[in-house]
Amino acid sequence: MKKINILLLASSVLLFGCQGEKNSKNDKMKDELASNPLVQESALPYSAPDFSKIKTEHFKPAIIEGIRVKKEIVNAIANSIEVPTFENTIIALEQSGNQLSKATSVFYALSSAHTNDTLQALEEEFAPLMAALEDEMYLNSKLFERIEALYDQKEDLKLDAEDLKLLEEYYTDFVIAGAKLEGKEKDQLKEINSQLATLTTQFGKKVLKAMKDGALVIDKNDVAQLDGLSDSYLNSIKTEDGNYKIPMNNYTQQDVLQLLNNREMRKKVFENAWMRADGTAFDTKDLVADIVNLRAKKAQLLGFDNYADWSLQKTMAGNSQNVRTFFDGLIPAAMDKAAKESKVIEDMMHSKGVQGNLEAWDWNYYAELVRKRDYDLNEEEIKPYFDMMSVLQNGVFYAANKLYGITFKERKDIPVYHEDVLVYELFEEDGTELGLFYVDYFERDSKSGGAWMGNFIEQSYLNKTKPVIYNVCNFPKPAKGEPALLSFDNVITMFHEFGHALHGFFASQKYESISGTNTARDFVEFPSQFNENWATYPEVFKNYAKHYQTGEPMPQELLDKIEASQTFNQGYSLSENITAANLDMAWHMIPASKIITKDDVSTFENEAILKVGLGKVNAVKVRYRSTYFAHIFSGGYGAGYYAYSWTEMLDHDAYGWFVENGGMTRANGQRLREMILSKGNTQSYEEMYERWRGKAPSPEFLLKARGLK
Repeated sequence: MKKINILLLASSVLLFGCQGEKNSKNDKMKDELASNPLVQESALPYSAPDFSKIKTEHFKPAIIEGIRVKKEIVNAIANSIEVPTFENTIIALEQSGNQLSKATSVFYALSSAHTNDTLQALEEEFAPLMAALEDEMYLNSKLFERIEALYDQKEDLKLDAEDLKLLEEYYTDFVIAGAKLEGKEKDQLKEINSQLATLTTQFGKKVLKAMKDGALVIDKNDVAQLDGLSDSYLNSIKTEDGNYKIPMNNYTQQDVLQLLNNREMRKKVFENAWMRADGTAFDTKDLVADIVNLRAKKAQLLGFDNYADWSLQKTMAGNSQNVRTFFDGLIPAAMDKAAKESKVIEDMMHSKGVQGNLEAWDWNYYAELVRKRDYDLNEEEIKPYFDMMSVLQNGVFYAANKLYGITFKERKDIPVYHEDVLVYELFEEDGTELGLFYVDYFERDSKSGGAWMGNFIEQSYLNKTKPVIYNVCNFPKPAKGEPALLSFDNVITMFHEFGHALHGFFASQKYESISGTNTARDFVEFPSQFNENWATYPEVFKNYAKHYQTGEPMPQELLDKIEASQTFNQGYSLSENITAANLDMAWHMIPASKIITKDDVSTFENEAILKVGLGKVNAVKVRYRSTYFAHIFSGGYGAGYYAYSWTEMLDHDAYGWFVENGGMTRANGQRLREMILSKGNTQSYEEMYERWRGKAPSPEFLLKARGLK
């Protein structure tokens, strides 16, 4: 880090002064940068971002300067007259973006978790600049010549395993990015990348607005339409003028549909969510079409039949055909189970005097009645046992301690970006400092939908940095003075996101770019989904599932009902996920010769679902429609949404190993940490997994866990 700061100081002189001549304007700019908290070193533990000093106006100058510094370093490497070495080329490249990432890691965290109009405008402004920066590096012919020269003689360089992996990753990344293109083709690719950066940012921005502004408002005089919602829930959605505002989830099905007794209101809520970005002020069909067309052109330019095959090059799946084969093994079982579930749920609806076909807005409501009847399980009955802080400290943290020996201490002295954020320091079993962990759990208008993990600072022995990690979720925030009681799905989400955090905390790499969670999409979700298993592990469950008022543990009979219901509705759950993953793959298997228009979007979506045997059950809808499928059109999961199901296969297969080998023991946790969680992207994923597991993964455990086998 110190080396980069020296480069920054030197380059600042070059930028603002010419042969010692400085003007007052440039002096002022230098002074502002020198005092910018996104440029200077943080004095906080682990060099964590100092949110007590960071203001919105700091982002633009810090990021613009970071871009300039990286460009200067990259160009200096490319134009060097020195013979290329691993140190003066690969390591120099690896550290070229340190200054920039200090600012962008905070900016993109806030633009998702606590945004505002200024940040959204900046995000759109930065998108083409960042794309151009990537192109300037990856499409630099002189720079690639140096990397290729090192790659061609890699066997003679006497590199250690991680050095060699880093070299191979840089070479492969450059080739995938188009480094071997010539002249006009490179210019075409740069233009496509720039357009895609702008379009995907616009898509994310529009979808966020559609979700925020599309929240359904119910007049206080019509509160009877909200029959079924508890007083606590009503208080949490009450607006200042006394009306009620039902927040919208980022996915198709809405949480509130499980509770609303009024069928017409359920339909209204569902259709409002379904059409949020289709024919509204936030219509995204034109963006979908433009993104798909440009991605197809990009793939063709890079020598591939479609974007999916280009995108899947460094994944476990490898290509679109392998993904299709994976889907083919799941779709029949998922659809068959969903059809059986649909019949049972529709019968329940008819038994309540409601005739006709089961619709999407009915599913969760009557499924809950079936759950209560068959398992005597009421979501509202179990929530009092899932106090959010108990789940976190006595569940998530407790499991991590039992498996990996780590401990946690709350740090109230670390500044945060929002009052809801909590900070914990993590320690190894021997007391060694491990890193900082931020949790931001409650939903708000300034936050994107969903849940995610990210790094403010990534682990790197070269940079002498330890991880500073955050988890963001969208749990309903209780009314002031009331406890935050979670649904069981929210409990699972908390364990899931902390699984990502563990992957980042256990990173043990020299180089940041292959450290921790910097792995393929169809591997990175494995540690997180695997960690979900401990939510219902008896030793863990009894430690956190205690009534928030009495402290009494959840009765065994209630726990038995939860466990018995784990395979309930799994045909539906898997079907809506696979339908979304299939839709993603279909969009990205379109060849460049086929041009999509905004008028084609809905038709293509429907046909893509039906032609592979999905969509046979009318009430089972896709988890995300194309028009608000942010994962694939703005979130980096293009041709990668299948990874959730793929890694679910790994997760259940891995848990099968734990069951076979004594379950939750310190030794088993340490073995997983040493052989997988600490390895980052330093080994072949297949070889890493098989070395730990003793064999290749099988979907058998997934089908069994879902009740499909």
